[in-house]
Amino acid sequence: MNDPVTTAADLPGSGATAAPGGTTHVDAGDAGYHKDLKSRHVNMIAIGGAIGTGLFLGAGGRMHSAGPSLFIAYAVCGVFAFLVVRALGELVLHRPSSGAFVSYSREFMGEKGAYTAGWLYFLNWSTTAIADITAVATYAHFWAAFADIPQWVLAMVALAVVLTANLISVKYFGEMEFWFAIIKVSALVVFLLVGVYLVVTQHPVDGHTPGIATITGNGGLFPHGMMPMLLLIQGVVFAYAGVELCGIAAGETENPEKIIPKAINSIMWRVGFFYVGSVVLLSLLLPTSVYAAGESPFVTVFTKLGTPGAADVMNLVVLTAALSSLNSGLYSTGRILRSMSLSGSAPRFTGVMSKGGVPYGGILLTAGFGVLGVILNYVMPGKAFELVINFASFGVIGTWSMIMVCSLLFWNRSKDGGVTRPAYRLPWAPYTQVATLVFLASVVLLMWQDGGVSRTTVECLPLIVGALVGGWFVVRRAGLARAAAGQGAGGGEGQ
Repeated sequence: MNDPVTTAADLPGSGATAAPGGTTHVDAGDAGYHKDLKSRHVNMIAIGGAIGTGLFLGAGGRMHSAGPSLFIAYAVCGVFAFLVVRALGELVLHRPSSGAFVSYSREFMGEKGAYTAGWLYFLNWSTTAIADITAVATYAHFWAAFADIPQWVLAMVALAVVLTANLISVKYFGEMEFWFAIIKVSALVVFLLVGVYLVVTQHPVDGHTPGIATITGNGGLFPHGMMPMLLLIQGVVFAYAGVELCGIAAGETENPEKIIPKAINSIMWRVGFFYVGSVVLLSLLLPTSVYAAGESPFVTVFTKLGTPGAADVMNLVVLTAALSSLNSGLYSTGRILRSMSLSGSAPRFTGVMSKGGVPYGGILLTAGFGVLGVILNYVMPGKAFELVINFASFGVIGTWSMIMVCSLLFWNRSKDGGVTRPAYRLPWAPYTQVATLVFLASVVLLMWQDGGVSRTTVECLPLIVGALVGGWFVVRRAGLARAAAGQGAGGGEGQ
């Protein structure tokens, strides 16, 4: 299954890494990018990628269903999210690549592994794009000026704006993400400060006195039992989608060996601070039954406070978060699809790159699926978000699983002397990889147990597998023809 390796001279500037015997593994998809992302960009991408619609919009409905115990789900999933990104960080330090885990799957599992990892990731972000534009449209309806505009129109405008911005250059993308993340983080900090103040001063919120009594007097941590919290874990996993963005950004960053470890190490405490802290405060301020799907819980709090303009400002912030997530999805899938295209595992046009170093072919393909989201918002505006979030969660589970499998294979090869693990590594390997894979498998079982849309998503697994298998033969037929003409990427067929 492993790829034959080629010499670095075959593809200059590809980020090759030396292997025993003087050979290197290379990825043609790494050539042509501009190293325009700075440390501040990557640091904010790392934390900003983990703060999006899953927290700002999805938390409302989840708190209503699971109660204050939702913070436990966020904490547990946050630990495994950190293990995943830490494993990816070790692979990045082994060999930075814009193809990220797709490139590492190619190195350790062959082209079939890269193909599977790439298309599962595309499933993740193509459906997340639908969730994001749905969230933008939902947020916009908060204001009376947009209340009469159909949800699908707002979704289409959001997609068009972000797509245009994403096609300019990676430097522009990095700058946008930097400020998007600043806005998101600043807003959460302000909310946490206000929330702590309200709890400490016992300032009433909609007639409720903030504090522990708000939890104990409304059913405790598990007002509906423990099962609702467990069944919502797949949605919480979706909330952490995007933590892997810093690994993809490493391929367009100078000195990734210095920048990436710092960015990844900051994720753990920031995730705990923002996600767990926010849910705990929300539970202390109002009974969780007050929160509802379709409205950001942060907006709910400021609306109940009656602070003039505060709810509008927070709604603008959460709208920005959704645009940021959409922007990141287009960025990451463009890079992943280019890596796959140049090895014959994705349509040829997704490997096309502009003079500005933007792989616009892959970006446009993802945006094309966003158009399906516009249609979905037209057909069923009330259910679009929850429907696609389940498929996005499945894509996240698949992506994280492939990262951990790559990490496990990398660890195993290091034991044979085939590779050398960097000083920055996933702790307690291989137990952490195995534990994470068991956790992800349990999430799939919980999705089945949940019934409804979640079970339907799991039942679609054979269709997804069938599509992957059928797609493999289609793309490889075209890819082999290109390789025979001298247009393939280093990495072999892995058959």
